[in-house]
Amino acid sequence: MKVLSVNVAVPRPNPLPGGRMTGIDKQPVTHPISVRTPQPAHSGVAGDMIGDIDNHGGADQAVYAYAREDLDWWESSLGRPLPSGFFGENLTTVGMDVNGASIGEIWKVGDTVALQVTFGRIPCATFQARMEEPRWTRRFAEANRTGAYLRVVTPGSLQVGDPIEVVHRPSSEVSIAEAFHIWMFDHDSFPRLLSAEGLPAGMRAKVLSRLSSS
Repeated sequence: MKVLSVNVAVPRPNPLPGGRMTGIDKQPVTHPISVRTPQPAHSGVAGDMIGDIDNHGGADQAVYAYAREDLDWWESSLGRPLPSGFFGENLTTVGMDVNGASIGEIWKVGDTVALQVTFGRIPCATFQARMEEPRWTRRFAEANRTGAYLRVVTPGSLQVGDPIEVVHRPSSEVSIAEAFHIWMFDHDSFPRLLSAEGLPAGMRAKVLSRLSSS
């Protein structure tokens, strides 16, 4: 399990009418890069900008990881090349089941960086516009190959080729794939999400609110 590619935003005009600048176009870098607590309008990866700060970024979405194996699956499904970083991921991994990761588990990346899994990526209109694929947001959600958002537990530096090690697994294991399916399609199972260690506070509050009103 290792980092295949480290990807940083190249700011572009948003393809949506009236949209802000977007950082979804991420390009590989080969030098070591700093990972730290996110700054305003930036992710936790140094130099990586966030355009839609109302719906993206923050401590619970500091870093986005996506598996090369899932990009390869989409390449086959869509019949088009998808280079690392194309989905807007900061880290393209190889050799690990990102969607099978448990919410709350902690990855050690390289010598110093520790990242905690928080949730899967919920597809947005900007992603739809970038892909130019019919019903893309729905297709992406139904495929449940979302990748993982991560919060920074220990800052540091990482680079291409760094090993990834799972150093903590929560006692109640709720995978990214299971949690995403519940959040999107199986609201009757919302109580299951409350057992997920490390679930973002905003999501937990929405689950509790929904359960109290049902």
